[in-house]
Amino acid sequence: MALMVAREVPTSSTMAVPHGPASVGVARRRLRRDLGDREIPEPVIDDAVLILSELLSNACRYARPLGPLPALGRSARAEVVGGVLVGVPTGASAAGAEPAQDAGGVLVRWQMHADGILTLEVTDGGAQTRPSPASPSLSSRGGRGLSIVDQLSSDWGVRDAPGEVTVWAALPARARHARRTGGDARSA
Repeated sequence: MALMVAREVPTSSTMAVPHGPASVGVARRRLRRDLGDREIPEPVIDDAVLILSELLSNACRYARPLGPLPALGRSARAEVVGGVLVGVPTGASAAGAEPAQDAGGVLVRWQMHADGILTLEVTDGGAQTRPSPASPSLSSRGGRGLSIVDQLSSDWGVRDAPGEVTVWAALPARARHARRTGGDARSA
């Protein structure tokens, strides 16, 4: 008799998007579709989409774009598909797509780890100040994004590298649904 062990394989997705507000909706839709295909609980998808939206909106509003978008791994390149730069494997082709040679943009990545943690990352060209939660007044129109990320994620932070800054957030993708419906104070 053979014993089979099923293990969730860590998976990830990376996309390069233009530095601008239209990219936020494109990234949100792709994340929602990708997580839905992986049968992630809907409340987790909602939180992940909101977190990604906040991180990418901040990158487009406050940070510089990356220089020419780097290849997404050794066997990938970025192409323009429907006006959005998307990482595609080398050899794959999008109908009518022109390679993105000199466009600056932002890299968006999400990864599902074997331990059930979903990590979301947005990498841009950096800003004059380091990302940190603000304390806006009640009448302020903005400044709440990273506080929202802090409340929805189990952890978040900032990584610096030469010429780029990555803001990331992690959240439990499997156990979160039970915790949120079980009377968690944050869900009230």
